[in-house]
Formats: sequence, C-alpha cells, structure tokens
Amino acid sequence: MEDTKSGVQIHPTAEVALSARIGRGTRIWHYAQVREGAVIGEECILGKGVYVGAGVRIGSRVKLQNRVSVFHGAMLEDGVFMGPHSQITNDKLPRAINPDGTLKRDEDWQVSPVVVRYGASIGAGAIVLPGVEIGRWAMVGAGSVVTRDVPPHGLVVGAPARLVGYVCACGERLREQADGVYICPACGRSYVTEEGELREMERE
Repeated sequence: MEDTKSGVQIHPTAEVALSARIGRGTRIWHYAQVREGAVIGEECILGKGVYVGAGVRIGSRVKLQNRVSVFHGAMLEDGVFMGPHSQITNDKLPRAINPDGTLKRDEDWQVSPVVVRYGASIGAGAIVLPGVEIGRWAMVGAGSVVTRDVPPHGLVVGAPARLVGYVCACGERLREQADGVYICPACGRSYVTEEGELREMERE
C-alpha cells in the first residue's frame, strides 16, 4: 500500500502500529513490524522481516536489511546501515523470570540504550550489546559482537569486536601516513586525530 501524498510504501503483510510515525518516502517491506511509538525518518528502507521495537528512534535515509532487529531503547541517526540479520539489543541482565520464579514484566528490568551515529554501518549478522555507542561513519564487520563504544570512523571486527583501523566516509579503509594523517586510497579524503577522534581535514 502506498500513501500517494507522502510517498510512504507499506507492504500489506507488514504490521505498523497506529502510533508509529513514518517519514515521507519511507518503504517498509514484507512481514516487517514497527511497534508503538517508534519514529522513522524520511526515505528509509526496512527490508523483509525487520523488527523495530516500541519507542525506537530512526533518522532519515536509514537502510535496515532483511531480518534486522532494533529493540526498544535504540536510537539510529541519519544514514545508518544495518546488514541482514544484525541486531541491537537492550538488556544487560537478561532473564525470563525473577528470582522467585515469576515471569518478568516491563518494570522488572532496565533498558540500556544504544546509539548509532550518523553514517555508521553494522555488518551482516553483527550483534550490538546494550549501552554501546557507535560513532559517526564507523563500520562494524560482519558477525562481530560489539561490547564497547566504537570511535568515529572506527573499523571493528571479531567477537568481542576490537578496533583494527579506520574507514573513510566512502567506506574504504584509511591508510596512515608517516605524519599521522590518514588518507583514503579511493576518494582522496584525508583525516587527522583531534581530541582523540578522527576528523576529516578541509580540502583545498
């Protein structure tokens, strides 16, 4: 179904809560579910079987590939990419039941939010654990388990994920020069470390 006024496309098999807000031009595909109070920006793509939890905030031009799960408490800024079957979790102490054997209710656990900053990418099958922040333009390798914050432009891989380098805004791995400047071999952008973070240098 398409709303011709807003350009929003929602497949008939998708379930989108009435209280969710969907931005102009966003497309939601087969069997996706968007829960109550979720906010999704403009021109996003939610692939087959995507799950977006209650109250999740998603920016514009975000791509969530097939079977991605983004649970309650997550916030994704503009331009974020999540590969197939990747997920963002929210419970540091997961239990189905309390110590007395009763089923846990909403008030019996605490959400640990996750923030994914502008332009960052999370590879296929990766898992982001609760309480983590992934920096601008960072890249998480496929199958990684992210247990700690990732710096801007950081490239992390493994389980647990570890920092192995830095990537350009275009996605290519950066090369460090002798003077400490990082250069992209693909597009020529250059970066320098300022206040502990990698920042793009102005082009002449």
